[in-house]
Amino acid sequence: MTEETKPEEPKEQDSAATPDGDPTERQTKGLSTKQMSVELDELRSKLAEAQTATERFKDQLLRKAAEFENYRRRSEAEYAAVIRSANENMLLALLPVLDDFTRSLKAGKDQKEYDSFYRGVELIHSKLTRILEGEGLRAFESTGKPFDVEYHDALLQIPRADVPPHTVIEEVERGYMLHDRVLRHARVVVSIAPEESEANESGADEIDGKEPNG
Repeated sequence: MTEETKPEEPKEQDSAATPDGDPTERQTKGLSTKQMSVELDELRSKLAEAQTATERFKDQLLRKAAEFENYRRRSEAEYAAVIRSANENMLLALLPVLDDFTRSLKAGKDQKEYDSFYRGVELIHSKLTRILEGEGLRAFESTGKPFDVEYHDALLQIPRADVPPHTVIEEVERGYMLHDRVLRHARVVVSIAPEESEANESGADEIDGKEPNG
């Protein structure tokens, strides 16, 4: 009679084993998680530093770009000023010639026997004026306008009751602008109120009538 095969008895479970595995393995996993957390914090810190540096460099770049744009504009303005200054001396030297043309035209306007000559001078004057205007020169009107030290030099004051005081009543020498500024002031005669003129004359007489001190 054969001996019956006994069913194999289940092996006893190791008391040290747990569902979480070996204790050494759990410790290793714990250290790895902690290390990952530290590394993540370091990465976050480095990222924040990189972002701060990026913003700083961006700000510096914008400042440099603004400085360069200001420098470019200043250079262009200075170059334009040099060109205007170079033209200014030439144009200022030509103004007396233009004045002579203007006086000649005014004097010869009624001389009919020289009409053809007058027309020739008028044509030359017109061409010269256009050339100078192309360089930025232009005359400005003064007669009938209030006296302004920015534009006028007063040569004489004349009492006038028919116009407001301090009005330009005669233009002795025409004034000119070069672009946006005065190249030559107009030399003018200015009106003054009659009573103001009398007061000035009275004051002058009183000064002249005083005996010197001592």
